[in-house]
Amino acid sequence: MIKTFRGTLANGGQNTIRLSTKKGKIGYSIKKFEIMPNQPGVVSSEHIVKIHKVSQTTIDGDIDFADGNLLAAAFVNNNTNASAYPVAVTSIFEQEMFNQDVFITHTVHSTAANCNYYIEIETMTLTDNEAAVSTLRDIRLNPQVGG
Repeated sequence: MIKTFRGTLANGGQNTIRLSTKKGKIGYSIKKFEIMPNQPGVVSSEHIVKIHKVSQTTIDGDIDFADGNLLAAAFVNNNTNASAYPVAVTSIFEQEMFNQDVFITHTVHSTAANCNYYIEIETMTLTDNEAAVSTLRDIRLNPQVGG
């Protein structure tokens, strides 16, 4: 089954996508991730939107593929000059399976413009062992999950 989520984030904003269940027997993986400035062509801006396994205390524009908590990242350059070519790049780590809440953050350069996001997440039933491994990994990465 596919679940969809959409929303708008302000600069420096963070939204929580509630996915966790009591027993952790539902697993998820991101299949589609799109972003779009809320004022395309009106305000020049560069948007960076990231999806993390853990809540972020610092929201910045750094993208580090070595970060084990990063599930996806997207960048879009929105230019008011019609002759400028827009740049849009999205990377999704589809093989990353998780069974807890995820956190989506937004940073914008040049302006304080908002950005829209759209996410499609595939659900799957986990065995007891898969659920335990996923939950323990999430607790190790984010101690607040267990408490």
